[in-house]
Amino acid sequence: MASVIIVGTQWGDEGKGKIVDYLAENCEYVVRSQGGSNAGHTVVVDNIKYKLRLLPSGILHKDKVCVIGNGVVIEPKVFLSEIDSLIEKKVNISNLKISDRAHVIMPYHKILDELQEEDLGENKLGTTKNGIGPCYMDKSSRLGIRIVDLMNKETFAKKLKFNVELKNKLLKKLYNHEGVNYDELLKEYLGYADRLRPFVADTTTILNKAIKEKKNILFEGAQATMLDLDHGTYPFVTSSYPAAGGACTGSGVGPRKIDNVIGVVKAYATRVGEGPFPSELFDDVGQFIRDKGGEYGTVTGRPRRCGWLDACVVKYASYVNGLDSIAITRLDILDELDKLKICVAYKYNGEILEGYPADLDILSKVEPVYEEFEGWKTSTRDIREYDKLPENAKKYLKRLSEVIETDISIVSVGAGRDETIIVKKIF
Repeated sequence: MASVIIVGTQWGDEGKGKIVDYLAENCEYVVRSQGGSNAGHTVVVDNIKYKLRLLPSGILHKDKVCVIGNGVVIEPKVFLSEIDSLIEKKVNISNLKISDRAHVIMPYHKILDELQEEDLGENKLGTTKNGIGPCYMDKSSRLGIRIVDLMNKETFAKKLKFNVELKNKLLKKLYNHEGVNYDELLKEYLGYADRLRPFVADTTTILNKAIKEKKNILFEGAQATMLDLDHGTYPFVTSSYPAAGGACTGSGVGPRKIDNVIGVVKAYATRVGEGPFPSELFDDVGQFIRDKGGEYGTVTGRPRRCGWLDACVVKYASYVNGLDSIAITRLDILDELDKLKICVAYKYNGEILEGYPADLDILSKVEPVYEEFEGWKTSTRDIREYDKLPENAKKYLKRLSEVIETDISIVSVGAGRDETIIVKKIF
């Protein structure tokens, strides 16, 4: 039995979905514990590409119990559209469970998300405008509507009426917006409630019972450490806690019941939206990585900012998450490069920094200290054993492991399930 947390170590888009999908083969349960439909995971199975936003990547295995935990914020329309799409592709969804404690994204959350972002002007955060932040704001303000409320017509009607009146005051007086219609929302969301009802459960009890029964459980993180509300490059972060600790609070499973934490590391660096990015590339190499890697947002389609692998970021993530090992993804994207670099330290005012700076003004001015590596100039796509990787690829990976003081357990050399090298057995 093992309970394993998968977390992103950079700014998201590291390929967590692929790693979760691969490891799910040996698990009985796969759990999504935070975030919302702003998190896109792309998984390729039998040459079919699946773009998942809310559902755990384990859903592509027909015999797994897939749980959407209490820490997730759910937009019913997106959820139902996603399961309808999977049903069309003959994917089994009968083992899908939604926490009755998860919060519901409402249309006024999306409206406020867009208006607030516009209002920020040049200080915009780069939000996906899916209503995630405003929904978490309501949750923290204790005004939110939970799935359990949606399941009770009278409770939902009462809470919705209060929220609509409150949000309409804000929308009309501050943003000169016409607001939302209570009756229309009530009818729409009660319709969603009927379709959601078969999936709703006390997932905290389900998961803790599974642990007692010695089942293998995989906790699937959305976003990544550098987007964590506390530990990321604040304020250019998400509104939840993608770090390993968030998997516990977002699922109702205590930290002493976690056996292993794996950090997913893309073999280069990307980020979406605003915020400092010390190793960002603005040249032809950056564009090559973007095009070769298809680095465009799963949800938004926005081009991702690309750069060299930043070991300072990954080392910080190793501290924050207590990583046992790392899974390297997208190594194959670098196959054609003549030279590669890893940022191994930051220099500021002529001095090497200790730790990762919280001050974004400092972070935006640091000078990356790079180590350069010779490229391997050969395809890694068909390699399935670590020792058979090109020597220069092994040198690149070994140096990363040394700098971040964390072992490598998995190397991914393609999007397919089989394009995976297991260095250290997980389950």
